[in-house]
Amino acid sequence: MISKVRGHVLPASQRRSLHELTQDLLLSSGDTTSKRSAFWTMLTLSAVIAAGGVLTDSTATVIGAMIIAPLSTPIMGIALGSVQRRRTGSAMVVLLACLLVIAVGMVMSVGLPSDYDLLSNSQISSRTSPGLMDLIAALATGLAGAVALARRDVAAVLPGVAIAISLVPPLVVAGVCLGKLSGWLALGALALFVSNLFALVFAGMVVFASLGYGTEADKAAWRPARRAYAAMALLFVVVLVPLTANTVATLLLNAWTGRTKDVAEQWLADEPDASVTSVDAKSRTMYIHVRTPGELPPVESLLDRLEGRIPDGIPVVVDASRGRRIDAGKVGG
Repeated sequence: MISKVRGHVLPASQRRSLHELTQDLLLSSGDTTSKRSAFWTMLTLSAVIAAGGVLTDSTATVIGAMIIAPLSTPIMGIALGSVQRRRTGSAMVVLLACLLVIAVGMVMSVGLPSDYDLLSNSQISSRTSPGLMDLIAALATGLAGAVALARRDVAAVLPGVAIAISLVPPLVVAGVCLGKLSGWLALGALALFVSNLFALVFAGMVVFASLGYGTEADKAAWRPARRAYAAMALLFVVVLVPLTANTVATLLLNAWTGRTKDVAEQWLADEPDASVTSVDAKSRTMYIHVRTPGELPPVESLLDRLEGRIPDGIPVVVDASRGRRIDAGKVGG
Protein backbone atom coordinates (compact mmCIF):
# COMPACT_ATOMS: atom_id res chain seq x y z
CA MET A 1 0.00 0.00 0.00
CA ILE A 2 2.74 2.44 1.02
CA SER A 3 4.76 1.62 -2.09
CA LYS A 4 1.73 2.29 -4.31
CA VAL A 5 1.09 5.68 -2.70
CA ARG A 6 4.77 6.51 -2.97
CA GLY A 7 4.77 5.51 -6.61
CA HIS A 8 1.92 7.93 -7.35
CA VAL A 9 3.41 10.81 -5.36
CA LEU A 10 6.95 10.28 -6.63
CA PRO A 11 7.34 8.19 -9.80
CA ALA A 12 10.73 6.54 -10.11
CA SER A 13 11.49 8.54 -13.26
CA GLN A 14 11.08 11.84 -11.39
CA ARG A 15 12.72 10.86 -8.10
CA ARG A 16 15.76 12.89 -7.19
CA SER A 17 18.65 10.98 -5.70
CA LEU A 18 19.61 11.34 -2.06
CA HIS A 19 22.89 12.87 -3.18
CA GLU A 20 21.08 15.58 -5.17
CA LEU A 21 18.76 16.35 -2.27
CA THR A 22 21.68 16.51 0.16
CA GLN A 23 23.58 18.89 -2.10
CA ASP A 24 20.57 21.23 -2.27
CA LEU A 25 19.57 21.24 1.40
CA LEU A 26 22.78 20.97 3.42
CA LEU A 27 25.16 23.92 3.55
CA SER A 28 27.80 21.59 4.99
CA SER A 29 27.86 19.43 1.87
CA GLY A 30 29.67 20.12 -1.41
CA ASP A 31 31.03 23.62 -2.11
CA THR A 32 30.34 24.91 1.39
CA THR A 33 32.03 28.28 0.86
CA SER A 34 29.87 29.21 -2.11
CA LYS A 35 26.73 27.85 -0.48
CA ARG A 36 27.23 29.77 2.74
CA SER A 37 28.14 32.95 0.91
CA ALA A 38 24.97 32.79 -1.19
CA PHE A 39 22.82 31.86 1.79
CA TRP A 40 23.93 34.65 4.12
CA THR A 41 23.93 37.25 1.34
CA MET A 42 20.40 36.44 0.18
CA LEU A 43 19.15 36.10 3.75
CA THR A 44 20.46 39.54 4.70
CA LEU A 45 18.98 41.14 1.59
CA SER A 46 15.63 39.41 2.09
CA ALA A 47 15.58 40.59 5.73
CA VAL A 48 16.20 44.19 4.65
CA ILE A 49 13.53 43.95 1.95
CA ALA A 50 11.06 42.38 4.38
CA ALA A 51 11.78 45.07 6.97
CA GLY A 52 11.19 47.77 4.36
CA GLY A 53 7.92 46.12 3.34
CA VAL A 54 6.76 45.74 6.93
CA LEU A 55 7.60 49.31 7.93
CA THR A 56 5.92 50.76 4.82
CA ASP A 57 2.99 48.32 5.13
CA SER A 58 3.64 47.06 1.58
CA THR A 59 2.36 43.55 0.88
CA ALA A 60 4.07 43.38 -2.52
CA THR A 61 7.46 44.17 -0.99
CA VAL A 62 7.01 41.56 1.74
CA ILE A 63 6.10 38.95 -0.89
CA GLY A 64 9.27 39.84 -2.78
CA ALA A 65 11.28 39.18 0.37
CA MET A 66 9.56 35.80 0.79
CA ILE A 67 10.52 34.72 -2.73
CA ILE A 68 14.26 35.31 -2.30
CA ALA A 69 14.50 34.25 1.35
CA PRO A 70 16.59 31.03 1.57
CA LEU A 71 15.60 30.15 5.15
CA SER A 72 13.47 27.16 4.16
CA THR A 73 16.59 25.39 2.81
CA PRO A 74 18.30 24.68 6.16
CA ILE A 75 14.90 24.02 7.75
CA MET A 76 14.30 21.23 5.25
CA GLY A 77 17.89 20.21 5.91
CA ILE A 78 16.90 19.61 9.53
CA ALA A 79 14.08 17.33 8.32
CA LEU A 80 16.42 15.38 6.03
CA GLY A 81 19.08 15.03 8.72
CA SER A 82 16.47 13.83 11.24
CA VAL A 83 15.25 11.15 8.84
CA GLN A 84 18.82 10.04 8.16
CA ARG A 85 19.67 10.08 11.87
CA ARG A 86 22.70 12.31 11.46
CA ARG A 87 23.73 15.78 12.45
CA THR A 88 23.98 18.23 9.59
CA GLY A 89 24.54 21.56 11.33
CA SER A 90 21.30 22.91 9.84
CA ALA A 91 19.78 23.64 13.26
CA MET A 92 22.65 25.98 14.15
CA VAL A 93 22.34 27.70 10.78
CA VAL A 94 18.63 28.29 11.39
CA LEU A 95 19.30 29.68 14.88
CA LEU A 96 21.96 32.12 13.65
CA ALA A 97 19.76 33.11 10.71
CA CYS A 98 16.88 33.90 13.08
CA LEU A 99 19.11 36.10 15.21
CA LEU A 100 20.35 37.94 12.10
CA VAL A 101 16.85 38.66 10.77
CA ILE A 102 15.59 39.80 14.18
CA ALA A 103 18.60 42.11 14.48
CA VAL A 104 17.84 43.63 11.08
CA GLY A 105 14.27 44.29 12.19
CA MET A 106 15.46 45.96 15.38
CA VAL A 107 17.90 48.20 13.49
CA MET A 108 15.27 49.20 10.91
CA SER A 109 12.76 50.05 13.65
CA VAL A 110 14.97 52.97 14.69
CA GLY A 111 13.41 54.99 11.86
CA LEU A 112 9.90 54.75 13.35
CA PRO A 113 8.46 57.65 15.39
CA SER A 114 8.41 57.12 19.15
CA ASP A 115 4.59 57.20 19.23
CA TYR A 116 4.13 54.84 16.27
CA ASP A 117 1.13 52.51 16.69
CA LEU A 118 2.42 49.07 15.69
CA LEU A 119 -1.05 47.54 15.46
CA SER A 120 -2.12 50.16 12.91
CA ASN A 121 0.26 48.45 10.47
CA SER A 122 -1.46 45.47 8.84
CA GLN A 123 1.87 43.72 8.16
CA ILE A 124 2.57 43.73 11.89
CA SER A 125 -0.91 43.11 13.30
CA SER A 126 -1.48 40.14 10.96
CA ARG A 127 1.66 38.41 12.24
CA THR A 128 1.39 38.97 15.99
CA SER A 129 -1.69 36.86 16.69
CA PRO A 130 -1.22 33.44 15.02
CA GLY A 131 -3.97 30.87 15.13
CA LEU A 132 -4.59 27.21 14.40
CA MET A 133 -5.23 27.85 10.71
CA ASP A 134 -1.71 29.28 10.38
CA LEU A 135 -0.32 25.97 11.63
CA ILE A 136 -2.53 23.94 9.30
CA ALA A 137 -1.51 26.07 6.31
CA ALA A 138 2.16 25.76 7.26
CA LEU A 139 1.85 21.98 7.51
CA ALA A 140 0.28 21.74 4.06
CA THR A 141 2.93 24.08 2.68
CA GLY A 142 5.66 21.93 4.18
CA LEU A 143 4.22 18.83 2.52
CA ALA A 144 4.07 20.61 -0.82
CA GLY A 145 7.61 21.92 -0.47
CA ALA A 146 9.08 18.53 0.47
CA VAL A 147 7.36 16.80 -2.45
CA ALA A 148 8.56 19.54 -4.81
CA LEU A 149 12.14 19.13 -3.58
CA ALA A 150 11.99 15.36 -4.08
CA ARG A 151 10.64 15.55 -7.65
CA ARG A 152 12.53 16.81 -10.69
CA ASP A 153 9.46 17.97 -12.61
CA VAL A 154 7.74 20.31 -10.12
CA ALA A 155 10.57 22.63 -9.08
CA ALA A 156 8.57 25.51 -10.60
CA VAL A 157 6.19 25.43 -7.63
CA LEU A 158 8.92 26.29 -5.12
CA PRO A 159 8.47 30.10 -5.48
CA GLY A 160 4.79 29.59 -4.65
CA VAL A 161 5.76 27.53 -1.63
CA ALA A 162 8.13 30.31 -0.54
CA ILE A 163 5.28 32.83 -0.71
CA ALA A 164 2.86 30.54 1.11
CA ILE A 165 5.11 29.98 4.13
CA SER A 166 5.92 32.97 6.32
CA LEU A 167 9.46 32.67 7.68
CA VAL A 168 11.45 35.90 7.36
CA PRO A 169 8.54 38.40 7.78
CA PRO A 170 7.50 37.25 11.28
CA LEU A 171 11.13 37.36 12.41
CA VAL A 172 11.43 40.90 11.07
CA VAL A 173 8.18 41.83 12.84
CA ALA A 174 9.58 40.35 16.06
CA GLY A 175 12.68 42.51 15.64
CA VAL A 176 10.64 45.64 14.96
CA CYS A 177 8.46 45.00 18.00
CA LEU A 178 11.49 44.37 20.19
CA GLY A 179 13.01 47.59 18.88
CA LYS A 180 9.85 49.41 20.00
CA LEU A 181 9.89 47.56 23.35
CA SER A 182 6.65 45.69 22.61
CA GLY A 183 7.50 42.32 24.07
CA TRP A 184 4.06 40.71 23.79
CA LEU A 185 3.75 41.56 20.11
CA ALA A 186 7.25 40.23 19.48
CA LEU A 187 6.31 37.01 21.27
CA GLY A 188 3.28 36.61 19.02
CA ALA A 189 5.41 37.03 15.89
CA LEU A 190 7.93 34.51 17.22
CA ALA A 191 5.09 32.06 17.91
CA LEU A 192 4.06 32.32 14.25
CA PHE A 193 7.61 31.63 13.09
CA VAL A 194 8.10 28.71 15.47
CA SER A 195 4.81 27.13 14.40
CA ASN A 196 5.83 27.44 10.75
CA LEU A 197 9.29 26.04 11.56
CA PHE A 198 7.94 22.96 13.32
CA ALA A 199 5.32 22.41 10.64
CA LEU A 200 7.96 22.51 7.90
CA VAL A 201 10.29 20.13 9.72
CA PHE A 202 7.51 17.73 10.64
CA ALA A 203 6.07 17.69 7.11
CA GLY A 204 9.54 17.30 5.61
CA MET A 205 10.31 14.35 7.88
CA VAL A 206 7.05 12.62 6.91
CA VAL A 207 7.63 13.09 3.18
CA PHE A 208 11.35 12.28 3.11
CA ALA A 209 10.90 9.17 5.24
CA SER A 210 7.88 7.98 3.25
CA LEU A 211 9.73 8.48 -0.04
CA GLY A 212 12.68 6.39 1.11
CA TYR A 213 15.34 8.99 1.92
CA GLY A 214 16.03 7.54 5.37
CA THR A 215 18.78 5.22 6.52
CA GLU A 216 19.03 1.67 5.20
CA ALA A 217 17.34 0.32 8.33
CA ASP A 218 14.48 2.76 7.89
CA LYS A 219 14.10 1.82 4.25
CA ALA A 220 13.68 -1.81 5.15
CA ALA A 221 10.85 -1.04 7.57
CA TRP A 222 9.51 2.03 5.79
CA ARG A 223 9.50 4.13 8.92
CA PRO A 224 11.55 7.13 10.09
CA ALA A 225 13.64 7.42 13.23
CA ARG A 226 11.26 7.00 16.14
CA ARG A 227 13.12 9.30 18.48
CA ALA A 228 13.16 12.15 15.98
CA TYR A 229 9.45 11.73 15.36
CA ALA A 230 8.69 11.61 19.07
CA ALA A 231 10.64 14.82 19.67
CA MET A 232 8.93 16.59 16.79
CA ALA A 233 5.51 15.38 17.89
CA LEU A 234 6.13 16.74 21.38
CA LEU A 235 7.27 20.12 20.06
CA PHE A 236 4.32 20.12 17.69
CA VAL A 237 1.92 19.74 20.61
CA VAL A 238 3.72 22.49 22.51
CA VAL A 239 3.06 24.83 19.57
CA LEU A 240 -0.44 23.50 18.91
CA VAL A 241 -1.80 24.25 22.38
CA PRO A 242 -1.18 28.05 22.44
CA LEU A 243 -2.24 28.46 18.81
CA THR A 244 -5.48 26.62 19.49
CA ALA A 245 -6.07 28.74 22.58
CA ASN A 246 -5.43 31.91 20.60
CA THR A 247 -7.82 30.76 17.87
CA VAL A 248 -10.56 30.12 20.43
CA ALA A 249 -9.91 33.51 22.03
CA THR A 250 -10.11 35.21 18.62
CA LEU A 251 -13.41 33.52 17.80
CA LEU A 252 -14.84 34.55 21.17
CA LEU A 253 -13.59 38.10 20.70
CA ASN A 254 -15.21 38.29 17.27
CA ALA A 255 -18.49 37.07 18.78
CA TRP A 256 -18.30 39.64 21.57
CA THR A 257 -17.47 42.40 19.09
CA GLY A 258 -20.50 41.50 16.98
CA ARG A 259 -22.77 41.47 20.02
CA THR A 260 -21.39 44.81 21.17
CA LYS A 261 -22.13 46.35 17.77
CA ASP A 262 -25.71 45.04 17.81
CA VAL A 263 -26.28 46.42 21.30
CA ALA A 264 -24.72 49.78 20.39
CA GLU A 265 -26.97 50.09 17.34
CA GLN A 266 -30.01 49.42 19.53
CA TRP A 267 -28.69 51.99 22.01
CA LEU A 268 -28.57 54.63 19.24
CA ALA A 269 -31.81 53.59 17.52
CA ASP A 270 -33.80 56.53 18.87
CA GLU A 271 -31.15 59.15 18.05
CA PRO A 272 -31.70 60.86 14.64
CA ASP A 273 -28.81 60.35 12.16
CA ALA A 274 -26.68 58.60 14.79
CA SER A 275 -24.84 55.43 13.69
CA VAL A 276 -22.19 52.97 14.79
CA THR A 277 -19.26 53.21 12.40
CA SER A 278 -17.22 50.34 13.84
CA VAL A 279 -16.49 48.27 16.92
CA ASP A 280 -13.06 46.82 17.68
CA ALA A 281 -11.22 45.32 20.61
CA LYS A 282 -7.71 46.43 21.55
CA SER A 283 -5.71 45.77 24.69
CA ARG A 284 -8.65 43.96 26.36
CA THR A 285 -10.87 47.03 25.82
CA MET A 286 -13.96 47.29 23.61
CA TYR A 287 -13.98 50.46 21.49
CA ILE A 288 -17.31 51.61 20.02
CA HIS A 289 -16.93 54.25 17.32
CA VAL A 290 -20.12 56.24 16.71
CA ARG A 291 -21.12 59.26 14.67
CA THR A 292 -23.89 61.56 15.85
CA PRO A 293 -24.96 65.16 15.15
CA GLY A 294 -26.28 65.60 18.69
CA GLU A 295 -25.76 64.31 22.18
CA LEU A 296 -25.34 60.64 22.99
CA PRO A 297 -27.83 58.72 25.14
CA PRO A 298 -26.64 57.94 28.68
CA VAL A 299 -23.76 55.45 28.56
CA GLU A 300 -25.15 53.71 31.63
CA SER A 301 -27.98 52.32 29.50
CA LEU A 302 -25.38 50.98 27.04
CA LEU A 303 -23.57 49.15 29.84
CA ASP A 304 -26.88 47.76 31.11
CA ARG A 305 -27.69 46.43 27.63
CA LEU A 306 -24.23 44.85 27.34
CA GLU A 307 -24.55 43.01 30.63
CA GLY A 308 -24.89 39.32 29.90
CA ARG A 309 -23.93 39.78 26.24
CA ILE A 310 -20.19 40.08 26.87
CA PRO A 311 -18.14 38.99 29.92
CA ASP A 312 -18.22 41.22 32.98
CA GLY A 313 -15.17 43.37 33.61
CA ILE A 314 -14.41 44.31 30.00
CA PRO A 315 -13.81 48.09 29.74
CA VAL A 316 -15.95 49.86 27.14
CA VAL A 317 -14.92 53.11 25.44
CA VAL A 318 -17.30 55.12 23.25
CA ASP A 319 -15.46 57.18 20.65
CA ALA A 320 -17.91 59.77 19.29
CA SER A 321 -17.39 62.05 16.31
CA ARG A 322 -19.70 64.97 15.61
CA GLY A 323 -21.38 65.19 12.24
CA ARG A 324 -24.24 63.82 10.26
CA ARG A 325 -24.65 61.89 7.07
CA ILE A 326 -25.90 63.77 4.01
CA ASP A 327 -27.05 61.93 0.88
CA ALA A 328 -26.06 64.42 -1.80
CA GLY A 329 -27.70 62.51 -4.66
CA LYS A 330 -26.23 61.31 -7.96
CA VAL A 331 -23.79 63.16 -10.17
CA GLY A 332 -25.58 64.38 -13.30
CA GLY A 333 -28.96 63.43 -11.85
